[in-house]
Amino acid sequence: MGIQFDATNLSAAMVGGDHGITKSELKRGEAVARQALAGVRALVDSGEIGFPHLPFQQKTVAAIRKYAAEVKGSYDTVCLIGIGGSALGAWALDCALRGPHPVQGTFSTAFPRLVILDNVDPSFVASALASMQPKKTLVVVAAKSGATAETGSVFLIVKQWLEAALGKKAASRIVAVTSENRGDLIVLAKKEGYRTFFLDENVGGRFSVLSPIGLVPAALVGMDIAKLTKGAAEMTALCWKDDLETNVALRAALQHFLVWTLRGKTIQVAFPYSNRLWGMAFWFRQLWAESLGKKTNRAGEVVFTGQTPIAALGTTDQHSQVQLYMEGPNDKVYTFWGVEKFGDSGKIPKAKTGLDAFDYLGGQTLAKLLNAERKATTAALTATGRPNATFVLERVDAAHVGAFLQLMMFETAFLGEMLNINAFNQEGVELGKKYTFGLMGRKGWEALAAEYAAYEEKQNKSR
Repeated sequence: MGIQFDATNLSAAMVGGDHGITKSELKRGEAVARQALAGVRALVDSGEIGFPHLPFQQKTVAAIRKYAAEVKGSYDTVCLIGIGGSALGAWALDCALRGPHPVQGTFSTAFPRLVILDNVDPSFVASALASMQPKKTLVVVAAKSGATAETGSVFLIVKQWLEAALGKKAASRIVAVTSENRGDLIVLAKKEGYRTFFLDENVGGRFSVLSPIGLVPAALVGMDIAKLTKGAAEMTALCWKDDLETNVALRAALQHFLVWTLRGKTIQVAFPYSNRLWGMAFWFRQLWAESLGKKTNRAGEVVFTGQTPIAALGTTDQHSQVQLYMEGPNDKVYTFWGVEKFGDSGKIPKAKTGLDAFDYLGGQTLAKLLNAERKATTAALTATGRPNATFVLERVDAAHVGAFLQLMMFETAFLGEMLNINAFNQEGVELGKKYTFGLMGRKGWEALAAEYAAYEEKQNKSR
């Protein structure tokens, strides 16, 4: 698999001892890395976590591909209703494999577009509905819990919109992706007769991109999910190796763990130099933040750990963020994502303007310029003592995208073990959800409504 990881610029030899990792620290860290590998292996073997198994669920992949073939040509838009892990993975796949938004090209029944409704902003939802034709739209509603307020509310609006145009036939245009044995979405799906695909209970939303959450919309818009999962399967095999040179995910986790915990780099900038990988940077932001931002460790001790992820796009954000990165607080580590081979290199014409600012570029390529800009930025950051590392994908295709997604999920899991935290829960997200249920009058959540009322009263007294 053509994915390389270069951590040279995380070393003390390159960025100085105050900000980089020494060879002896890296050597001592190898034991920590192998303990983390054993820890993740134990979690998988016990059935507590299941994302490493997803690329091997060939029956699920075959069922999704069969359904996509059955309905192909009957729609020009796939409308995905979900939020967080039920939306970001699909967006990352769509940008990477079909082209960055909003320049994917004219959509049609042969090349359907993906419209993702991942927010409850009424103007956003109304504009999306106005842009779609109900008779040419296939709806995918995705919620593992089957009770997400944002997803449920938007789905009710879209469901009514479909039914107004299609009547009873609307149900045949809806696919539900949810848990098989819990939540109200599966109850509604069975009652209405929606096509359903199910999620494993031991796969959390941010680790679910290679489950039906990501694969159903991907297949419906024409992606090769067999190649996607094949690439992820090949990466999974590498992620179980105890050799750090072979196991790129474990090596990256160790390097990031050391520079974070020993050098105080509490912010990580994911810096893709490819618009096709831009959606993946936002998917990564959720993965890293929700998995590693924790109040307590596995021993129940309060640790308030977490590394804040930031998404930046090269070269665009060289002109909006790099000034801060070069001269601001040295509290960040930068992880560049590069691409070696582009489908179209972007040949620059040999214009003879007589002006040096234009003429030296003639006959070269945008691909060469993009990678030159990436390498130049890494060199500039290194020169000012800013630690950085680089992933390079040989190309952006289904196999490499599947592998890279799996690599980052394994890296996150390994780093969670190194920090001695549970990277797979999300208690910090739940309280806000519960208050929302109370505020919206959901039955059984009256106590949370009362708690919020007390908060509001306290707030008013403090004004």
